[in-house]
Amino acid sequence: MDINLLINMYYAAPELWYGIGACILLLSGIAFYQLFRILKLKQKNYFLNRDRERYAETLYASRDGYFAFIYPDQKINDPRKQIVERCSRRLAVMLNLSEGTKSSFDEVLKNFYKEDVKKIQKYIAMLKDEGVSFDDEFVLKNNNKFMKLSGSRINAFDGNIYCDMIWFRDVSYETNKIAKLEHEKELASAQLVQMEDLLNNIPYPVWLRDENLKLKMFNKKYAEYLNTSSKSREEIIEEGIEINGINGESLTQNLAFLAHSTNRQKKKNVSLVKNGQRIVMEATETPFHIENSLDKISTVGALIDITELDDLKRNLKIHENTQLEIFGTLGTAFAVFNQHEKLAFYNKAFATTWKLDSVWLEQQPLYSAFLDVIREKRLLPEVSDYTAFKKNEQENFSRIIEPTEDRLYLPNGKTFRRVIAPHHMGGLVFAYEDITDRIATTSAYNELLKLQKEMLENLFDAVLIFGSDGALAFYNQSYIKLWKSDRIFLDRRPNLSEVLDSQKRFFAKEGNWKDIKKNIINHIVDMTNKRLTLYSDELGSIEILSCTLSDGSMMITYQKNEKPVNSTL
Repeated sequence: MDINLLINMYYAAPELWYGIGACILLLSGIAFYQLFRILKLKQKNYFLNRDRERYAETLYASRDGYFAFIYPDQKINDPRKQIVERCSRRLAVMLNLSEGTKSSFDEVLKNFYKEDVKKIQKYIAMLKDEGVSFDDEFVLKNNNKFMKLSGSRINAFDGNIYCDMIWFRDVSYETNKIAKLEHEKELASAQLVQMEDLLNNIPYPVWLRDENLKLKMFNKKYAEYLNTSSKSREEIIEEGIEINGINGESLTQNLAFLAHSTNRQKKKNVSLVKNGQRIVMEATETPFHIENSLDKISTVGALIDITELDDLKRNLKIHENTQLEIFGTLGTAFAVFNQHEKLAFYNKAFATTWKLDSVWLEQQPLYSAFLDVIREKRLLPEVSDYTAFKKNEQENFSRIIEPTEDRLYLPNGKTFRRVIAPHHMGGLVFAYEDITDRIATTSAYNELLKLQKEMLENLFDAVLIFGSDGALAFYNQSYIKLWKSDRIFLDRRPNLSEVLDSQKRFFAKEGNWKDIKKNIINHIVDMTNKRLTLYSDELGSIEILSCTLSDGSMMITYQKNEKPVNSTL
């Protein structure tokens, strides 16, 4: 293009060129503006697509699955006929749907029981027709999982319906957990009722205090001792009403304070009046840590009726004092050493026997000190190891559970019979009896008895002695030779009838044995001095004599005649 021509044209019609330039500038501005709008729309569309993807991924990542009934955007007469169904990826996995996200709602319903299907269909119909939301729980028939279905309608700002959504949530864990908690709650409630029954049927008052020693709980017996039938349990706890003693003071508040401050169980005996009668009770307060917290200490209290026990103790003390007074008058040396091995009681004979000073005895010496003192007086048996002897004596306090007896042979020639028995209040009771003279008398008697038996053994006559109990007590060698008796049979201590039956074989030819035996027994029992003569072919003539001895025994003597005589039978 020729530049000069353009210049000439400009000069020929400058207004025209101004107009063309203005149009070009306007079109350029419009073009730039539209380009700017296009870029803006592309940017907006980018962010919209990104947000849509983000929301979609957010829905996919949700723990809940959903099924959507999407309505068409255009306005039509019946939008329900063109509803599009959409199954979420999560729901397809939850229900293991073979068609995946392409599954229809009918495929979804196949996972529920028939009765539940009818119920769900009714919910869906109400949601589609009237937009009524629902929330219910169902069980899957394949795996018995619990599924919570929540239906709701989503609308636009202008009232246009977007879709109807049914959310599916697996609540098996929560449902099972709730069921387990409900079961545990029922068990706990039952145990609570049992605990209340247990407390209310305890036959004495029990109660619980908190860390501030305020009354928190009590049983029915506690309320009975309050005599406040007009007040409820809550009022008693609120007012902190305590069981009071005879003078109106609280029986256990101070005891609870001591138990709480020392963290040790405390006990004491208290008295109160109920129904006009004085009752002695043992009050206890036992501390414990609340919920294993070392800073919170509560207490449990109880009142146990020990009226009968108190009476028994009082009567026992009276009888014990009476018994000790009786023992004090006895000639036998008597002493009681308590569980701490201290002398608790002694009589006059004890002090005299062991040559002890009463002032020293009143100081309640230990048993070990008593042994040391009488050893110095040479009134203990001589032993090679006194330390071991003393230790063995002291061990008797923890070893003896029933009366035992032994003898003490003193250096001065005396012999003591010692009886050791456990005392009902703890410790041991010692009784010492001087049996020196008795042993000497017994020894002399035994020597005399031995001499008499030797004399009877050396007699030619057969001798039997039956004790006062009717059993054979003695036989000599002459009897065994005469009747050819079995020593084992005689050592079994047979009675008179059995001994006579052992002689039956010698009188087999002499007539009726029953008559012979009866005649012999009558003669012996009558204790006559008249001789009874028997005859046997094997033994010949035998005379029987019987007499009663001073101790009640009966002696029978058999004398064999050398010359045969006629039998008196």
